[in-house]
Amino acid sequence: MKLMEDLKWRGLVYDMTAPELENVLNAGNSVFYLGADPTADSLHVGHLLAYLVAKRLENAGHKPILVIGGGTGLIGDPSFKNSERPLLTIETSLENAAGISKQVRHLLPQAAIVNNYDWLSSLNAIEFLRDIGKNFNVAYMMSKESVKSRIESGISFTEFSYQIIQAWDFEHLFDKHACQIQIGGQDQWGNITSGLELIRKVHGTDAKAYGFTFPLVTKSDGTKFGKSESGAVWLDPLRTTPYDFYQYWINTADDDIVMRLKQFTFLSKATIEAFAEEIKSHPEGRNAQKALAKELTVLVHGEAAWKEAVKISEALFQGDIETLTADEIGLACKDLPRFEANHDPLLLDVLVATGLASSKRDARDLVSSGAVSVNGGKTLALDAVVTQENAIEGRYSIVRKGKKKYVLVSHTK
Repeated sequence: MKLMEDLKWRGLVYDMTAPELENVLNAGNSVFYLGADPTADSLHVGHLLAYLVAKRLENAGHKPILVIGGGTGLIGDPSFKNSERPLLTIETSLENAAGISKQVRHLLPQAAIVNNYDWLSSLNAIEFLRDIGKNFNVAYMMSKESVKSRIESGISFTEFSYQIIQAWDFEHLFDKHACQIQIGGQDQWGNITSGLELIRKVHGTDAKAYGFTFPLVTKSDGTKFGKSESGAVWLDPLRTTPYDFYQYWINTADDDIVMRLKQFTFLSKATIEAFAEEIKSHPEGRNAQKALAKELTVLVHGEAAWKEAVKISEALFQGDIETLTADEIGLACKDLPRFEANHDPLLLDVLVATGLASSKRDARDLVSSGAVSVNGGKTLALDAVVTQENAIEGRYSIVRKGKKKYVLVSHTK
């Protein structure tokens, strides 16, 4: 299957600036670029599709340049934003750029990574107005959707100028690195076409440069893609743990799973179509979700992190949480009711304080009937104490009522 045929089958083609780009992409020997402004020190899964598209192009023989917008990040992209972004300081922009560069390098180790602050910071106001600004007609700039959508609510000259600055990125890369193609999400169409306009005005109408966009990812139920109950799903393991990252993908709805496999994995068409048939007949197995979660967790965090996430998930599902290490328990149980113990508490007190029992009498009945266990061992003693000495690695005790109701005792003394 040729590159463009595969991209279309996966739903990854939104628009192209010229029909001939399809042949250029299929030829597999061009330089292309993808940009990201460092509005945070980590990418999140909403950004991930763009880098996977870049990886597909690289696998087809194209050479990627990844532009970290240390300069454009200081301006702020108005594209489909309801209000102006808070301005970053130079220090924050460059720190964020360093964090993103590390993640991009992990995803695309062979790509060239550049920071547009390196050439934008040397531009003075007169050069900007004379050499670049003169190539842009205000009416043309006003016609862009990213600008039109903000006219009523207000847009500063700073954000209004963003498309000019990003256009110069494309012209700079075209001139200095023989970069012919810019790719991006559908919201970047206006910025991409501004870059093409500048290239043609500076280098002539015969200059061969192109733009290609892919659809923004949406969920079938209307909720925002890339968000979990606790917020954005980040690639940085310190912001979103590999276990939570895995859980986000494994909880993909059946209505979304086939499209996610197409968009976010490199599994073959035959494999994905087989999963699609399996979902119709045996959706309870959730094998498609497991495959998606594995592919992405291994890609972003490595195989060891994926194996740990699977181990935690299986322990929770099977009711064997006591088999986990203390670190694994910390990941798996962060949302469980928690009892902070700076001493060795009575088990009855833990049951009442955490809501496993409605009263001391209820707690005594539960213990007497053998319905309560601590770290996997049942206890019938009404005077039982949850000790740090017997805690898992001296840190956590797992109190369980019945088969699936847990609370976590965190020993802090």
